[in-house]
Amino acid sequence: MPLENQTDIGAEMEKGSACIHCVNADGTLKSCGEIFEGGVAFFLSTGVEDRTLAERITRKNMKLQPAWQDGACDCLQGDEATEEEFQAALEKL
Repeated sequence: MPLENQTDIGAEMEKGSACIHCVNADGTLKSCGEIFEGGVAFFLSTGVEDRTLAERITRKNMKLQPAWQDGACDCLQGDEATEEEFQAALEKL
């Protein structure tokens, strides 16, 4: 999620800030797979009707976040949404 307000930040990590949805109650970063599945579910709930597209949007979104920019997690391997698809998804928020 965009970190537009201080209340959106769940933790400060070595690589940068993490949003409140990406950290556990104790402030530790959730696993990549956990965040990925949560992102897919979130985009599906906003009107993205295709799981494959929701996965591609989530991959693109996560790779924009400092903690996941290296793309080392298995769930981040694969196709990403085009810029047009990504912007269309963000406009629904």
